[in-house]
Amino acid sequence: MSDPRSPRIPTIDLRPWLSGDPQARAGIARTVDEALRTAGFLLVTGHGVDPALRARIRASARSFFVLPESVKQRYAAKVGGRGWLGPGAEANGYAEGTETPPDLKESLTFATHEPFDDPVVNAEWYAPNVFPAEVPELRPLCEEYLARMAELENELLSLLGQALGLEPDFFTRHMAHPTYGFNINWYPGTDVIGAPEPGQFRIGPHTDFGTVTILDRQAGKGGLQVYTDEGGWEDAPYDPEAFTINIGDLMARWTGDRWRSGRHRVLPPPADAPTEELMSLVYFGECTPGTIVESVPAPVGRVAYGPVDSHVYLREKLDSITVD
Repeated sequence: MSDPRSPRIPTIDLRPWLSGDPQARAGIARTVDEALRTAGFLLVTGHGVDPALRARIRASARSFFVLPESVKQRYAAKVGGRGWLGPGAEANGYAEGTETPPDLKESLTFATHEPFDDPVVNAEWYAPNVFPAEVPELRPLCEEYLARMAELENELLSLLGQALGLEPDFFTRHMAHPTYGFNINWYPGTDVIGAPEPGQFRIGPHTDFGTVTILDRQAGKGGLQVYTDEGGWEDAPYDPEAFTINIGDLMARWTGDRWRSGRHRVLPPPADAPTEELMSLVYFGECTPGTIVESVPAPVGRVAYGPVDSHVYLREKLDSITVD
């Protein structure tokens, strides 16, 4: 039984985990297991990713987002593609069956940077990333950041394996050539987008689709909220040093619903701070195409889902949020 005084979304310092101390690792693994069973979210500090790198990416991306739409349109992409997603491209609430107006955001989207050997996989899951020529500094910054995200994802997946009492490479052995996604999400104020429609969000209520999401966010009144059974919708805890970590639908399925895919949303610009502007860096961890995901058996797993091809599953999810 969990301690009612313990936070539903705890902060984990990764430094003891990275030190390799068995006792410290065991304690962290227990905390992670409990958090992912209740909310599907964690905060993680001690990750070693330079905050100045994250700040430079934001500054460069903002220089792009404030350009005229006619310039940004040259980089327009569809959901799941690479480039600029303009206003109205997504409605994330659709994925859970919640009818909402389109999300109040713009995004620059990137994905796996190396082609695959299989031409069929390559045709569906690879295309060169598109970096706007107007902000040439963005490419090296993103490439550095994505290299750090890949390292952090592997550490987190090793931690998740131990949290389930499984071998350390239970998840990481399926990450030889993952189709990660990376979104830079810009949430402008009403001075840019106008007044929100009823029921409209910066991002509508949803769960993520893949394995592990690593979010670098900013605090705001119109910011991230997380849903728990005990508390309903609550503002997510914020620590400027921390990444916000949540697991996605595929990981929840992999664990036989022992862990829950963290349901969340991003509020619209608040009435008392209408010009509030936020930007998030969102790394969506996925796995190697063709991975067959089978639920961890009982007593660890709670539900025995049938095997599923990871990327057939992911494609269906991506299609579900596209606004026609």
